[in-house]
Amino acid sequence: AIQTGTHPALTTQENIQNFKRQLRSLGFAFDWDRELATTDDDYVKWTQFIFLKFLEQGLAEQREIPVNWCPELGTVLANEEIIDGKSERGGYPVVRTPLRQWVLKITEYADPLLDGLNNLEWPTGTKVSQTEWIGKSFGASIIFETLKSAENIQVFTTRPDTLFGVTHLVLAPEHPAVSMLCGADQRAEVDT
Repeated sequence: AIQTGTHPALTTQENIQNFKRQLRSLGFAFDWDRELATTDDDYVKWTQFIFLKFLEQGLAEQREIPVNWCPELGTVLANEEIIDGKSERGGYPVVRTPLRQWVLKITEYADPLLDGLNNLEWPTGTKVSQTEWIGKSFGASIIFETLKSAENIQVFTTRPDTLFGVTHLVLAPEHPAVSMLCGADQRAEVDT
């Protein structure tokens, strides 16, 4: 939309018509009466309904999540859209900043999701992909003491048997403990 000046709804409809034309030209036959577009109001109505059900069950909440923000484009970018700290489109600076957003607590519903896969007549590969996406892990939470702070760092591992070989642990720059553990001389490097 920024590049062409065309409203996204119009571009989406044009692209849908083009895809349908291409599929027909290849000889594919689909029952177009069953077509849906995730941008249609009727579809969005049901995604909102489902979201409200998640919210009612305590499976949706707001959190501050670090995102790649491009002030010049006024949008969040995926990692793939950033090259050397700049937006792929336009070469504008991108900054990591927290953004309050809704998240689904899928891990709290992992057991029913995994159990439900057993009742589906899906290909094995699809079930494996879904199992990996749900991402339930078995392991242990381990607490490491720090030398510079009274704060301890808790980590989760699926391999507690390998802990005797631990020589260090790495924290993401946005981890809350970094500001307590990082000296002023290291702050500039962490922030870049």
